[in-house]
Amino acid sequence: MGKYSIHSDLKKYEQFKFKLNPGLLPVINTVLAILLKTKKNAKGIIATKKKIPGYQNALIDLVVYEPETIGKNAPCLMYLHGGAFALKAAAHHKYLIGEYALKTPCKVVFVDYRLAPRHAFPVAAEDCYAAFEWIGNHADALGIDPGRIAISGDSAGGALAAAVTHMARDRKSPFGICYQMLIYPVTDARMTTQTMKNYTDTPVWDSRLNAQMWSMYLRDGDHGMRAYASPMEAASFENLPNAYVEVSEFDCLRDEGIAYAQALEKNGCRVILNKTAGTVHGFEVAEKCGLTCKCVAERINALQNAFCKEAMAEEPKDSISLA
Repeated sequence: MGKYSIHSDLKKYEQFKFKLNPGLLPVINTVLAILLKTKKNAKGIIATKKKIPGYQNALIDLVVYEPETIGKNAPCLMYLHGGAFALKAAAHHKYLIGEYALKTPCKVVFVDYRLAPRHAFPVAAEDCYAAFEWIGNHADALGIDPGRIAISGDSAGGALAAAVTHMARDRKSPFGICYQMLIYPVTDARMTTQTMKNYTDTPVWDSRLNAQMWSMYLRDGDHGMRAYASPMEAASFENLPNAYVEVSEFDCLRDEGIAYAQALEKNGCRVILNKTAGTVHGFEVAEKCGLTCKCVAERINALQNAFCKEAMAEEPKDSISLA
């Protein structure tokens, strides 16, 4: 029996660990890119590739995933993948994108931001913000409702999603973000929480790997924009979008995800906090297991409510819920 009471659906991942050796990253990312490309899109999904100007006008790739039957003026979810700011998207991200697009339904814009250590902070965050501004500026051409743009990310992608919400507020973007969906997000470079201290050997991800991640991402410092790297260190959490925050039980990032949800709620956001049980970081790699399906259904329900204009018009209320 393992050290942690991991859900039976996830037992086969009990010995798996990410690898963050900078010398191996090009090989790992080549393999990840091949696996993502060869994984078929969900049935009924159209994918359109685009190149847009990212940070300092360098070109980055986007893919717009949309249901074949979706109409114009559709809601949009901008999706930022995890991977320690250094790894490309995994094959299961395409599964998740398909679920969100078909079952919400909405258009999903997947952002292929540039990666550390070659592109240290703030490149990834600024690439993602550039993508958000591009989506807003091209809403008509994309067939989306500019009043219903949400943002989501898992792990490091959660940090980037949170960063974009802060940037949009601080830079007074003309485009609003109606919702943020953060999945086991990275939020705090200080690494001082209890789960960060306790979980030095958890499956998939642990605090030792987390320290490596931060050393690569902040290799060139924070450029005076610490909050856009480490959102929990922001001076203010006011005027940010309502949120769904999901954390995994056996994950060093658990406590900082909870702390971020509480900071949002304390400052007037309606927050759904889903504390999943028996889970590890990145557990959706087990795409078809009941646990994954249940969690993905919770996320989709949150998005459906966020995109409902009647629900968006409601007054904020205390809505932290624990699962």
